[in-house]
Amino acid sequence: MKDVDKNNISVPALANNGIPRHIAIIMDGNGRWATKRFLPRVAGHAKGVKTVRKVVEACIDRGVDYLTLFAFSSENWRRPADEVSVLMQLFRLALGREVKKMHSNNIRLKVIGDLSKFDAELQAMVRNSEEKTANNTGLTVTICANYGGQWDIVQACNKVLADKDHVGNVTEELIAKNLSMAYAPEPDLMVRTGGESRISNFLLWQMAYSEFYFTDTFWPDFGEKALDAAIASYQNRERRFGQTSAQVTDANCVRG
Repeated sequence: MKDVDKNNISVPALANNGIPRHIAIIMDGNGRWATKRFLPRVAGHAKGVKTVRKVVEACIDRGVDYLTLFAFSSENWRRPADEVSVLMQLFRLALGREVKKMHSNNIRLKVIGDLSKFDAELQAMVRNSEEKTANNTGLTVTICANYGGQWDIVQACNKVLADKDHVGNVTEELIAKNLSMAYAPEPDLMVRTGGESRISNFLLWQMAYSEFYFTDTFWPDFGEKALDAAIASYQNRERRFGQTSAQVTDANCVRG
Protein backbone atom coordinates (compact mmCIF):
# COMPACT_ATOMS: atom_id res chain seq x y z
CA MET A 1 0.00 0.00 0.00
CA LYS A 2 1.31 3.43 -0.86
CA ASP A 3 1.49 6.59 1.23
CA VAL A 4 0.74 9.15 -1.44
CA ASP A 5 1.22 12.89 -1.01
CA LYS A 6 -0.78 15.21 -3.20
CA ASN A 7 -0.05 18.87 -3.80
CA ASN A 8 -3.62 19.83 -2.93
CA ILE A 9 -3.83 18.27 0.53
CA SER A 10 -2.66 19.65 3.82
CA VAL A 11 0.36 17.98 5.35
CA PRO A 12 0.34 17.29 9.10
CA ALA A 13 2.76 19.31 11.19
CA LEU A 14 5.92 17.42 12.00
CA ALA A 15 6.43 16.17 15.53
CA ASN A 16 9.17 17.66 17.68
CA ASN A 17 10.91 14.30 17.73
CA GLY A 18 11.16 11.30 15.47
CA ILE A 19 12.96 13.05 12.61
CA PRO A 20 14.75 10.29 10.69
CA ARG A 21 18.49 10.60 11.03
CA HIS A 22 19.11 9.19 7.56
CA ILE A 23 16.79 9.57 4.54
CA ALA A 24 17.51 7.74 1.28
CA ILE A 25 15.66 8.76 -1.90
CA ILE A 26 15.16 7.13 -5.29
CA MET A 27 14.63 10.20 -7.46
CA ASP A 28 12.25 8.78 -10.06
CA GLY A 29 9.95 10.36 -12.62
CA ASN A 30 12.10 13.05 -14.25
CA GLY A 31 11.50 11.77 -17.77
CA ARG A 32 7.77 11.24 -17.28
CA TRP A 33 7.46 14.71 -15.73
CA ALA A 34 8.94 16.17 -18.92
CA THR A 35 6.94 13.98 -21.30
CA LYS A 36 3.71 15.01 -19.57
CA ARG A 37 4.61 18.61 -20.41
CA PHE A 38 5.62 17.79 -24.03
CA LEU A 39 9.27 18.49 -23.19
CA PRO A 40 12.32 16.34 -23.95
CA ARG A 41 13.17 13.91 -21.16
CA VAL A 42 16.42 15.74 -20.43
CA ALA A 43 14.39 18.79 -19.35
CA GLY A 44 13.04 16.68 -16.51
CA HIS A 45 16.53 15.73 -15.40
CA ALA A 46 17.58 19.39 -15.39
CA LYS A 47 14.55 20.29 -13.28
CA GLY A 48 15.36 17.39 -10.99
CA VAL A 49 18.76 18.90 -10.17
CA LYS A 50 16.99 22.00 -8.85
CA THR A 51 14.79 19.78 -6.70
CA VAL A 52 17.89 18.25 -5.13
CA ARG A 53 18.91 21.70 -3.91
CA LYS A 54 15.49 22.28 -2.34
CA VAL A 55 15.43 18.91 -0.60
CA VAL A 56 18.96 19.37 0.74
CA GLU A 57 17.94 22.70 2.25
CA ALA A 58 14.77 21.19 3.70
CA CYS A 59 16.72 18.33 5.30
CA ILE A 60 19.09 20.80 6.94
CA ASP A 61 16.15 22.79 8.32
CA ARG A 62 14.56 19.63 9.75
CA GLY A 63 17.69 18.28 11.39
CA VAL A 64 18.35 15.29 9.12
CA ASP A 65 21.98 14.15 9.42
CA TYR A 66 22.33 12.02 6.26
CA LEU A 67 20.66 12.33 2.86
CA THR A 68 21.42 9.68 0.23
CA LEU A 69 20.28 10.18 -3.36
CA PHE A 70 20.11 7.49 -6.05
CA ALA A 71 21.25 9.50 -9.06
CA PHE A 72 22.45 6.90 -11.56
CA SER A 73 22.16 3.16 -11.19
CA SER A 74 24.41 0.53 -12.73
CA GLU A 75 21.40 -0.42 -14.89
CA ASN A 76 20.92 3.13 -16.22
CA TRP A 77 23.65 2.59 -18.81
CA ARG A 78 20.95 0.74 -20.77
CA ARG A 79 19.15 4.02 -21.45
CA PRO A 80 19.50 5.82 -24.80
CA ALA A 81 23.05 7.04 -25.32
CA ASP A 82 22.03 10.69 -25.71
CA GLU A 83 20.15 10.62 -22.40
CA VAL A 84 23.11 9.02 -20.60
CA SER A 85 25.38 11.70 -22.09
CA VAL A 86 23.13 14.46 -20.76
CA LEU A 87 23.03 12.82 -17.32
CA MET A 88 26.83 12.79 -17.20
CA GLN A 89 26.92 16.43 -18.27
CA LEU A 90 24.43 17.37 -15.56
CA PHE A 91 26.54 15.51 -13.01
CA ARG A 92 29.57 17.56 -14.03
CA LEU A 93 27.62 20.82 -13.91
CA ALA A 94 26.17 20.00 -10.50
CA LEU A 95 29.62 19.21 -9.08
CA GLY A 96 31.00 22.42 -10.56
CA ARG A 97 28.19 24.68 -9.39
CA GLU A 98 26.96 23.18 -6.15
CA VAL A 99 30.05 22.00 -4.27
CA LYS A 100 31.19 25.52 -3.37
CA LYS A 101 27.71 26.26 -1.98
CA MET A 102 27.66 22.97 -0.11
CA HIS A 103 31.04 23.69 1.42
CA SER A 104 29.97 27.15 2.58
CA ASN A 105 26.93 25.53 4.24
CA ASN A 106 29.05 22.96 6.11
CA ILE A 107 27.71 20.06 3.98
CA ARG A 108 29.86 16.97 3.45
CA LEU A 109 29.60 15.38 0.00
CA LYS A 110 30.23 11.69 -0.66
CA VAL A 111 29.88 9.84 -3.98
CA ILE A 112 29.59 6.04 -3.98
CA GLY A 113 29.43 3.49 -6.78
CA ASP A 114 31.73 1.98 -9.37
CA LEU A 115 33.34 5.24 -10.45
CA SER A 116 35.84 3.43 -12.70
CA LYS A 117 33.25 3.54 -15.48
CA PHE A 118 33.40 7.36 -15.58
CA ASP A 119 36.03 9.32 -17.49
CA ALA A 120 39.16 10.56 -15.72
CA GLU A 121 37.96 14.18 -15.59
CA LEU A 122 34.71 13.27 -13.82
CA GLN A 123 36.53 10.97 -11.40
CA ALA A 124 38.89 13.82 -10.53
CA MET A 125 35.96 16.18 -9.97
CA VAL A 126 34.40 13.67 -7.59
CA ARG A 127 37.65 13.26 -5.63
CA ASN A 128 38.20 17.01 -5.39
CA SER A 129 34.61 17.60 -4.25
CA GLU A 130 34.87 14.97 -1.54
CA GLU A 131 38.24 16.30 -0.35
CA LYS A 132 36.99 19.89 -0.27
CA THR A 133 34.04 19.02 1.98
CA ALA A 134 35.61 16.16 3.96
CA ASN A 135 35.90 18.04 7.25
CA ASN A 136 32.43 19.57 7.20
CA THR A 137 30.22 18.53 10.11
CA GLY A 138 26.71 19.32 8.91
CA LEU A 139 24.44 17.28 6.63
CA THR A 140 26.19 14.45 4.78
CA VAL A 141 24.86 14.21 1.21
CA THR A 142 25.71 10.97 -0.58
CA ILE A 143 25.25 10.67 -4.33
CA CYS A 144 24.95 7.09 -5.62
CA ALA A 145 26.38 7.08 -9.15
CA ASN A 146 26.82 3.90 -11.19
CA TYR A 147 25.70 2.22 -8.01
CA GLY A 148 23.91 -1.08 -7.41
CA GLY A 149 23.17 -2.81 -4.13
CA GLN A 150 24.31 -6.18 -5.44
CA TRP A 151 27.60 -4.65 -6.65
CA ASP A 152 28.07 -3.09 -3.21
CA ILE A 153 27.71 -6.41 -1.39
CA VAL A 154 30.04 -8.19 -3.85
CA GLN A 155 32.76 -5.53 -3.59
CA ALA A 156 32.51 -5.64 0.22
CA CYS A 157 32.98 -9.44 0.18
CA ASN A 158 35.93 -9.12 -2.17
CA LYS A 159 37.57 -6.62 0.20
CA VAL A 160 37.21 -9.09 3.05
CA LEU A 161 38.64 -11.94 0.98
CA ALA A 162 41.55 -9.77 -0.18
CA ASP A 163 42.52 -8.94 3.40
CA LYS A 164 45.55 -11.17 4.09
CA ASP A 165 45.10 -10.66 7.85
CA HIS A 166 41.56 -12.03 7.81
CA VAL A 167 41.15 -15.51 9.23
CA GLY A 168 37.86 -17.38 9.57
CA ASN A 169 34.39 -16.91 8.17
CA VAL A 170 32.95 -13.86 6.49
CA THR A 171 30.52 -12.28 8.94
CA GLU A 172 27.77 -9.69 8.71
CA GLU A 173 29.94 -7.28 10.67
CA LEU A 174 32.83 -7.67 8.22
CA ILE A 175 30.60 -7.07 5.22
CA ALA A 176 28.98 -4.02 6.84
CA LYS A 177 32.41 -2.53 7.58
CA ASN A 178 33.39 -2.81 3.91
CA LEU A 179 30.24 -1.46 2.27
CA SER A 180 30.44 1.82 0.38
CA MET A 181 28.45 3.62 3.08
CA ALA A 182 30.20 2.21 6.13
CA TYR A 183 30.60 5.84 7.30
CA ALA A 184 26.83 6.31 7.72
CA PRO A 185 24.06 4.75 9.79
CA GLU A 186 21.55 2.61 7.94
CA PRO A 187 18.67 4.61 6.39
CA ASP A 188 15.68 5.12 8.66
CA LEU A 189 13.43 6.14 5.77
CA MET A 190 13.55 5.30 2.06
CA VAL A 191 11.46 7.48 -0.25
CA ARG A 192 10.73 6.66 -3.87
CA THR A 193 9.03 9.21 -6.10
CA GLY A 194 7.36 8.61 -9.46
CA GLY A 195 4.70 6.03 -8.57
CA GLU A 196 6.76 2.84 -8.65
CA SER A 197 6.81 0.50 -5.63
CA ARG A 198 10.19 -1.22 -5.78
CA ILE A 199 13.71 -0.48 -4.55
CA SER A 200 15.53 -1.16 -7.82
CA ASN A 201 18.81 -2.55 -6.46
CA PHE A 202 19.27 0.40 -4.09
CA LEU A 203 21.12 -0.08 -0.77
CA LEU A 204 19.96 -3.69 -0.51
CA TRP A 205 22.03 -4.49 2.56
CA GLN A 206 21.58 -1.17 4.33
CA MET A 207 17.77 -1.03 4.04
CA ALA A 208 17.05 -4.30 5.86
CA TYR A 209 15.00 -2.39 8.47
CA SER A 210 14.26 0.90 6.72
CA GLU A 211 10.72 2.25 6.51
CA PHE A 212 9.54 2.63 2.89
CA TYR A 213 7.46 5.51 1.52
CA PHE A 214 6.25 5.47 -2.10
CA THR A 215 4.64 8.52 -3.68
CA ASP A 216 3.12 9.19 -7.12
CA THR A 217 4.73 12.65 -7.15
CA PHE A 218 7.41 12.96 -9.83
CA TRP A 219 10.82 13.99 -8.51
CA PRO A 220 10.81 17.49 -10.10
CA ASP A 221 7.60 18.26 -8.13
CA PHE A 222 8.91 16.85 -4.84
CA GLY A 223 9.34 19.75 -2.41
CA GLU A 224 9.15 20.62 1.26
CA LYS A 225 5.51 19.56 1.68
CA ALA A 226 6.15 16.23 0.02
CA LEU A 227 9.18 15.65 2.22
CA ASP A 228 7.15 16.53 5.31
CA ALA A 229 4.45 14.06 4.28
CA ALA A 230 7.08 11.32 4.00
CA ILE A 231 8.55 12.18 7.41
CA ALA A 232 5.09 12.37 8.99
CA SER A 233 4.33 8.90 7.64
CA TYR A 234 7.61 7.66 9.11
CA GLN A 235 6.74 9.16 12.49
CA ASN A 236 3.48 7.20 12.55
CA ARG A 237 5.24 3.85 12.09
CA GLU A 238 6.18 1.50 14.91
CA ARG A 239 9.75 0.33 14.40
CA ARG A 240 10.12 -3.03 16.15
CA PHE A 241 13.36 -4.48 14.67
CA GLY A 242 12.12 -8.03 15.29
CA GLN A 243 10.62 -7.32 18.71
CA THR A 244 6.95 -7.37 19.71
CA SER A 245 4.89 -4.19 20.14
CA ALA A 246 4.81 -4.83 23.90
CA GLN A 247 8.61 -4.99 24.06
CA VAL A 248 8.93 -1.73 22.15
CA THR A 249 6.39 -0.05 24.42
CA ASP A 250 8.19 -1.26 27.55
CA ALA A 251 11.54 -0.06 26.21
CA ASN A 252 10.09 3.38 25.42
CA CYS A 253 8.65 3.60 28.95
CA VAL A 254 12.03 2.80 30.45
CA ARG A 255 13.73 5.45 28.32
CA GLY A 256 11.03 7.95 29.25
